[in-house]
Amino acid sequence: MSLVGNDYEYYDKRFRDLTVPIAKVATLYDGCLWAEGPVWFADQGHLVWSDIPNNRLLRWTPDLGVGVFRADANYTNGNTRDREGRLVSCEHGGRRVTRTEPDGSLTVIASHYRGKRLNSPNDVVVRSDGSIWFTDPTYGIMSDYEGYKSDSEQEGCFVYRVDPASGDIAVVADDFVKPNGLAFSPDETKLFIADSGFSHDPDAPHHIRVFDVGADNRLHNGRVFAEVSPGVPDGFRFDTEGNLWTSTQDGVLCLGPSGEALGKIRIPTMVSNLCFGGPRRNRLFITATDRLFAVYVSATGAQRP
Repeated sequence: MSLVGNDYEYYDKRFRDLTVPIAKVATLYDGCLWAEGPVWFADQGHLVWSDIPNNRLLRWTPDLGVGVFRADANYTNGNTRDREGRLVSCEHGGRRVTRTEPDGSLTVIASHYRGKRLNSPNDVVVRSDGSIWFTDPTYGIMSDYEGYKSDSEQEGCFVYRVDPASGDIAVVADDFVKPNGLAFSPDETKLFIADSGFSHDPDAPHHIRVFDVGADNRLHNGRVFAEVSPGVPDGFRFDTEGNLWTSTQDGVLCLGPSGEALGKIRIPTMVSNLCFGGPRRNRLFITATDRLFAVYVSATGAQRP
C-alpha cells in the first residue's frame, strides 16, 4: 500500500464534518487498465471490482492484498449485491445482467428487450423489493476495448427495471443520451441517474438527474439534480445524511441533498466509480483509471431499507 498526497477542496463548511482532513488517500492497487464497479462484501470483509479491458474481476482483502476474483469475466462493468448478498453484475461482453449464485454459477437476469439484444449494461442497483434497475448505454459495443464492437439493436440507450416476481423487463426512462451510474436515495423514494453523454459529444449532457419513484414503479417529475464537471458523472453513492458522492474527472465530488457542491477529494487519475465499505462503512473505495484508492471519511455509507 502506498500513499498519495491528498487534496481536499472545501466549498461548504459541512464538508469538513464529512471528511477526515488528516486522512491520506491510499493506493491499494495500480495494475488495472480501466477500473470500475466497486462493491463491498461486509460479511466477507473484502472488496470486489472490475478491470474491464483486462476482462477480470479483482478482490482486495485487508492484510492479504489483491487477487483475481474471476478471470474471463465477460468484460464486467458495474456490480452490486442483491438482498440475499449475491453479486449482480453488468457484462459488456455478454450484453447482459447476471447474478452469481452461491455455488459460483451464473444466472442471466436480462439479456434482451423485445427480442433484441441489450447494448452493454453499465451499472445496476437492487431495490429493497428485489427489483433490479440498470442502465444500458453503448460504451461496451463502441470498440473492442471494453467489450466487442457491434451495432446497437435497441432504439436508444434506456434505463430498465426487472420485476422481482415475473422477471419481466420494462423501460423506465428513455430520454438519456448515455445513462450511466444510478442509485436510490436512502429512503428509496427517488432514483438518481447520471447522463455521461458528454464523454463522446461536447453538446451532450454531463449531469445527474433525479426522479420521483411512484407506487407503480414508474419514474415521475424528472429534473436535473446537478451538473458535474470537469468530465462527466459516472458512478456515485449516498451517505446516511442524503449527500451524494460522485465521480468526476479529477476526484470525488460531494453534493448536498439539494445538489449543492460541498467539496471534493482530489484524485490524480480520472475517477470512474466509488462505494462505501469497511466495518463501519466509513471508508470510501474509489476506482480511478488504472488504480484502486481508499480514504477514510467521517460520513457513513447509506444502507437502504
